[in-house]
Amino acid sequence: MTSTAEKGRVVAEDRWSLVAVAGMLSFVAMLDMNIVNIALADLAHGFQVSARTAQWAVLGYQLPLVALLLPAGRWLDRVGTRSAVLLAVTGFALCGAAAAAAPWAAWLITARLAQGTFGAVLFVLMPVLAMRSVRPGLRGRAMSVPATLGPLGAVTGPALGGLLLDHLGWRAIFLVKLPVCLAAWIIARRHAPPGGTLRAPDRASLADAGLIGGAVAALLLALTLSPGSPWWLLLAAPAAPLAAWWLRRPGGRPVRSLLRASGAAGVTTAVLSVAAAFAAMQYLLALHLQREEGFSATATGLTVLCFPLAMGLTGPLGGRLADRLGARPVAVTGASATALGLLLLAPVGDGWSLPDIAWRLALAGTGMGLYGGPTQILVMTAAPPTAMATAGSTVQLARSLGFTLGPALATTACGLGGAGPGGVRAGLALAAAAACLAVPLLALHGRRPARGR
Repeated sequence: MTSTAEKGRVVAEDRWSLVAVAGMLSFVAMLDMNIVNIALADLAHGFQVSARTAQWAVLGYQLPLVALLLPAGRWLDRVGTRSAVLLAVTGFALCGAAAAAAPWAAWLITARLAQGTFGAVLFVLMPVLAMRSVRPGLRGRAMSVPATLGPLGAVTGPALGGLLLDHLGWRAIFLVKLPVCLAAWIIARRHAPPGGTLRAPDRASLADAGLIGGAVAALLLALTLSPGSPWWLLLAAPAAPLAAWWLRRPGGRPVRSLLRASGAAGVTTAVLSVAAAFAAMQYLLALHLQREEGFSATATGLTVLCFPLAMGLTGPLGGRLADRLGARPVAVTGASATALGLLLLAPVGDGWSLPDIAWRLALAGTGMGLYGGPTQILVMTAAPPTAMATAGSTVQLARSLGFTLGPALATTACGLGGAGPGGVRAGLALAAAAACLAVPLLALHGRRPARGR
């Protein structure tokens, strides 16, 4: 029989309310990466700024998220989980309220930069909170909660954003997440075990964040300003040396060793390419359908919804097929379907109806669902057992970097392709090319000859 003390210990260990908090955080963090895209046209019009400036309402969130993802993980290992959750949720919610109250574009972008900082902590907290809240034998079930609610946030983002935009205006897009944040904060405060304190990040983590953020910022500025003049591309020059410097530091050495020793560099590049293709496509279509074609935000959101909806439906199938057929062939098939869907979407023109666009998006999303899980398996199994956490963080960094660079690359392609549908087609062609690049990278994984031959 189990003693009363043992029962109390089990109950104390299995805190499913905190697993629910992990799911809530996953939902709002992923929702925030997608819901703002559909409001960019309204933000540009409301603040009387260019589309490139309005784009920083999205990039401002993603830039600190990319820069702080790995440093946030090291910081969270040194502080109390409860304190970190309460701080991150509070900061995320307050920054969202500040964004909703923005009287001008600079205010909005500043609020989004701060919100991305707290968003990076949320992204790292999700699996940590779920893993630490239950016994080892229940961790699979616990991890499925944020793994399910995260994609649900991505799926509902465009449609929910369109409805809010049409009926309540763009400010509601930043406020809609506050009730979820409040509920998560209350549950965490009541049920998270005490212990641990907050402490300032160490200098090494701040230096790593500065190097990664500087490299990404240089790329984003160069790409978003280059349509005005190609000379702005010179701003990207510091990106490579900054990234190389970071890889030589203690914070970057585990990532460098992983990519060299495990052969995961190609798969990681494929993850980045497909993420950039998805983000560029979503950004371009939202602007094109509203600005060029005159469709409502609701119609646009429901159309763009076809991509993540198909992705969510086929994601579990991709995992089952990978168990039966192997991860690499399923990942290659999925990436090929995504590339084909984007290639068919690239010639978008004035005569296309919403269903014409929807089925192409569904095809691309179907491929994305098949590709996601098997690609994660390829990276994790390529890494040595002692580098599993590094492998997971590296993939998340590559995916976030792709989401960040995608809209900036699309803006550059639009500028080179000219105004109107021509620029949109150029941007979609670039997105399709990025997705096509992933196919050979995945197909060649594990086929390199052994050294010494």
